[in-house]
Amino acid sequence: MANTSELAIRTRNVGMIYNPGLFARRKVALRDLNLEVPRGSIFGYLGQNGAGKTTTIKILAGLQFATSGQAWIFGLDTRDSRARRALGFMPENPYFYEYLTAEEMLDFYGKLSGMDRPTRRKCAGALLSQFGLAHARHVPMREYSKGMRQRLGLAQAIMHKPPLVVLDEPMSGLDPLGRRDVRNVILSLRDAGQTVFFSTHILSDVEDICDRVCVLNQGRAVAEGPIGSLLTGKVIEVALSASGIPAEGVPELKPLAVRTWHDGVLYHVLVDSEAKAQTAKGLLERAGGTLRSMQPHTESMEEYFVRVTGAAGAGAGDSFGSGPAETAQTPQETEVRA
Repeated sequence: MANTSELAIRTRNVGMIYNPGLFARRKVALRDLNLEVPRGSIFGYLGQNGAGKTTTIKILAGLQFATSGQAWIFGLDTRDSRARRALGFMPENPYFYEYLTAEEMLDFYGKLSGMDRPTRRKCAGALLSQFGLAHARHVPMREYSKGMRQRLGLAQAIMHKPPLVVLDEPMSGLDPLGRRDVRNVILSLRDAGQTVFFSTHILSDVEDICDRVCVLNQGRAVAEGPIGSLLTGKVIEVALSASGIPAEGVPELKPLAVRTWHDGVLYHVLVDSEAKAQTAKGLLERAGGTLRSMQPHTESMEEYFVRVTGAAGAGAGDSFGSGPAETAQTPQETEVRA
């Protein structure tokens, strides 16, 4: 276990059970969650819809109390109001007062955080420019698109320069340029010594910027650690491309390959091991082809996520505790979106 003074977030055996009513079955959102998020790191929190990501974030933000266990922010219990002074928070779907302008909204949140007026004005102007919203600074929020709201939501979360920034699906609704801008902001926060904890479905972004990740499946953490220690690095596929092969391809390759196809210029072969790739290379050359590329493919974050959540889900038929087994089929429970 890491030294508590080195942790921005720590949870111990955190559980969350929703009990919709007397005759409805309970919904277990979290089960014995143990997290340690080092200071100054970028921590990715991954899981399918309903896995418990938003429930965790609400507990960290003090918007919900766990039914068991305990969580701390910089050593302070999340139920303590002082813990929230160190926190910048962006929900999955930011909601703003529709008749405020972007400039007025940032000024409002800065005032709530105790910033003086000159500092608020300076920070608001800088953030609006940084997120490409300076042209719309005097536009009422009701006229903002979803992507603009997402960018403004992130701006308000970092307005008061908190040491910990918690973001729920910050890339949602953004175009590729917007996602790039958000990634750059998250990296700049880490460079400034701040800690970023965020959930996302965009696994390529996680692989690009995160120091550590946790994979959540049905309320349980099924994997956690530095990305380098989780991804095996093992070659799982090799793609070969060759010119000089006729459209009908090389018949001898078809039993060996996962897939073959001709794009009109190059003949492509996909195999599932390096040994098969060498065999395929020899067959292509004997057929008169010229090898143009042979590209090994190692396990990506997306493939790792599918592997560990699929393996965990295969044995997830047990109930939690001594009560009736949980299910997500009742109308009451489908309204709970973790």
